[in-house]
Amino acid sequence: MADVNKLAEELVNLTIKEANELAKVLEEEYDIKPAAAAVAVAGPAAGGDGGAGGAEEKTEFDVVLESAGAKKIAVIKEVRGITGLGLKEAKELVDGAPNTIKEGVAKDEAEEIKGKLEEAGATVELK
Repeated sequence: MADVNKLAEELVNLTIKEANELAKVLEEEYDIKPAAAAVAVAGPAAGGDGGAGGAEEKTEFDVVLESAGAKKIAVIKEVRGITGLGLKEAKELVDGAPNTIKEGVAKDEAEEIKGKLEEAGATVELK
């Protein structure tokens, strides 16, 4: 039981970058997919339209910080506001660009986040 508690404590203390790396390892090495991706994949299947309409509009987006640009401090402040991370974690996320800031968000929210980050000087892509 002590080992499980120790593992849980280590997982809770992961930075965003480390959590993303863990997700990649779990997916690539063990074929374990993140829950958000499973929901996004399963979502359209429940529609019941028989697969008609090959050009469906994407409803969920990942906001990816490509680079912080010249105003890194302003970008770190925006990342903190968007994610709720602490200063250290937000700085690590910005310094490690490209990194995903938010996953599986609605188009309107993704556009809003992108606008805030670009206004702060960052280069952002929606995927």
